[in-house]
Amino acid sequence: MLSKQELDEILVKRHGKDAQKRFAASCVGIAGLGGLGSHIAVHLTRLGIGKLVLADFDLVDASNIHRQMYVLSDIGKPKTEALHAHLLQIHPYLSYTLHQTKITTENAASVFQGCDIVCEAFDRADQKAMLINTLLQDLPNTFIVSGNGMAGSASANLIQTTHPMRRLYLCGDGNSDLQDGLGLLSPRVGVCAAHQATMVMRLLLGKTNC
Repeated sequence: MLSKQELDEILVKRHGKDAQKRFAASCVGIAGLGGLGSHIAVHLTRLGIGKLVLADFDLVDASNIHRQMYVLSDIGKPKTEALHAHLLQIHPYLSYTLHQTKITTENAASVFQGCDIVCEAFDRADQKAMLINTLLQDLPNTFIVSGNGMAGSASANLIQTTHPMRRLYLCGDGNSDLQDGLGLLSPRVGVCAAHQATMVMRLLLGKTNC
């Protein structure tokens, strides 16, 4: 296995010294480790984000495999633990904090305290709204990057990032309903997750425009 120094040198060579220094000094939270959150976590791990805070209460289910970053042998395992095991295979020297718990208005701020950015990756609209509103109120220095609208087989070019509020970015196609009779398919979910991870990357590099 490569040493920490060897991995760091590879990332600096690919990303540049200044960018990698910012990534390594950052803390990013991910709320929900399903189709969006698990893909986001992999992207951010490959960037070498210094600390990732991963939160989800659920277990890996067979119905998750078609669009989430899990494999058949993960079925039945807590998503936090299963994803953590995969991330360690990418970069074992980062800091990973796992919260196998349901995020609520009561614990959201404490779970994500200290995060520069939190990625919202829940399934339900009411849970998305809860997290966004809670973090905007309770963590005034934290940016939020949310995903919504990626169902169906419409063009991936319809998925975009918008900036409705100073500390809030939204990624998706703006349509939360099922499209053309289809649900969530891996390619479009992956595109939306990549939008969220890209916005995180840009914010950490000091770029606040979409």
